[in-house]
Amino acid sequence: MSLHRCVAMQFLKSNPTLLNSVTEHIPIIDYLNTNIKLSKAQSVYISKRLSQARCPQHPWTVLNYLKQTGLSESQILSMIGCQPQILFSSISETLKPKIEYFQLLGFQGSELSKLLSKNAKLLVCSLNKTLVPSVEAFRRIINEEKDLIKLLHRNGNWMIPNHQKVLRNAAFLQSCGIVGSQLSFLLATEGRLFVQQESLLQNHVSRAVNMGFSINSRMFVYALRVISSLSIVKLDRKLELIQSCGFSKDETMRIFRRSPPLLHQSEKRLKFGIGVCLDKIMVPRSLLVNNPVILMLSMEKRVIPRWRVLQLLISKKLIPDKIPNFLAVLKLREDKFMEKYISEFRDNEKALLEAYKGHCHEDAST
Repeated sequence: MSLHRCVAMQFLKSNPTLLNSVTEHIPIIDYLNTNIKLSKAQSVYISKRLSQARCPQHPWTVLNYLKQTGLSESQILSMIGCQPQILFSSISETLKPKIEYFQLLGFQGSELSKLLSKNAKLLVCSLNKTLVPSVEAFRRIINEEKDLIKLLHRNGNWMIPNHQKVLRNAAFLQSCGIVGSQLSFLLATEGRLFVQQESLLQNHVSRAVNMGFSINSRMFVYALRVISSLSIVKLDRKLELIQSCGFSKDETMRIFRRSPPLLHQSEKRLKFGIGVCLDKIMVPRSLLVNNPVILMLSMEKRVIPRWRVLQLLISKKLIPDKIPNFLAVLKLREDKFMEKYISEFRDNEKALLEAYKGHCHEDAST
């Protein structure tokens, strides 16, 4: 179905009394038949449902304006599907001032189109009573302008209309000691936390504290993200999975407290990573407990390939007596690793590259 036809159907589903408020109109049968390219039968059918209503020119003016701003037909359809009342908005008094405001915030071209198509509600809320106060309030919390733009992209549709709740929850978190960059990070990455009921947010904070996270710890906000996104059952199941791999309950909790985002991994992925480290690479258990960030790395693209390179260097006696610390090797940037452990050994560079790149897929399935 064409854009104009979809817009027409949205328009005609709306309250017919709106049609009579426009002074300039033409008979609806002719309009649907000529402009929207509906069949004569379809036009008559719809006109009967609208009785003596007339069809205004106004929605098509709005439609053309939205297209001029750079929105594609699919983006416009998405917008009016969520907020049909956009079609009845005043361009000069409603749409244009809001779009110019977004442009001042840094949304240009395709970024502006993406924002509007995913957050259509922003075009129907009040500019001065809702939109501007909300953005200014968020700006006082978020440190970086780029993070503010990300926030609006991801969550603008439901955070802007609920900005008072966002501010109340932000105040609660500040009272718990989550301030500055931590609060900014939490708002930018986990906006849904800020529109929950305060009692639920308080429960998340209490659970994190009861699991041994200190509010003063930089890991606290990461713990909140995990605890709020997983049910108690799923969280406990992942902790039990880690424990089933041979870790004590205390070791399991230490792993969680040192790297909360680890529990965002699927159970399958978590089990695979622990198996690779303990059974294939033979990483000491204590190393994983103290550095669970290893389990956050890609086993296929980083851990296994670098381990294979080290094994080859050791077998060829190309490494001095002291074997490199494997954790330090994993932490190296890609270019630094290539330079230090592959390019450095020119006579064996081809074999090292094969070990690094040629066995990744094989190892992923073992």
